[in-house]
Amino acid sequence: MSEESPPDASAQISPAVPDVTCATSTNRAGTLSVRATDQGLPVVIHLDRRELRYGAEALAAEILRLSRTAAVKARAKRRVELAEAGISDEILDRLGLPTRADAVLATNGDTEDPELAPVSWMRHI
Repeated sequence: MSEESPPDASAQISPAVPDVTCATSTNRAGTLSVRATDQGLPVVIHLDRRELRYGAEALAAEILRLSRTAAVKARAKRRVELAEAGISDEILDRLGLPTRADAVLATNGDTEDPELAPVSWMRHI
């Protein structure tokens, strides 16, 4: 008798959609960068030794800020990935995934990611 193992859940997910979406956010000086998941979990932190002079509390606050910014960028990337996989905008809106414009506004326009860059620099008057 052979036992069949239950189907692998990851095999049912489209290979075009990654399991975890990450993005990186860097401070203006370029001395601290945080790569975080779309849930805001930091997975990689790079810091220049000069950042240590501000103290632990300031460093922790900046890491938290960059984690939040990276999470917004990652969620916007996730929206793009899911849209490309055929998920409708209505469902993406219900999931609360930000659009490119939302991500740029949330990060104060501080994004170097070409996928999240504004489609146009023109503003509504």
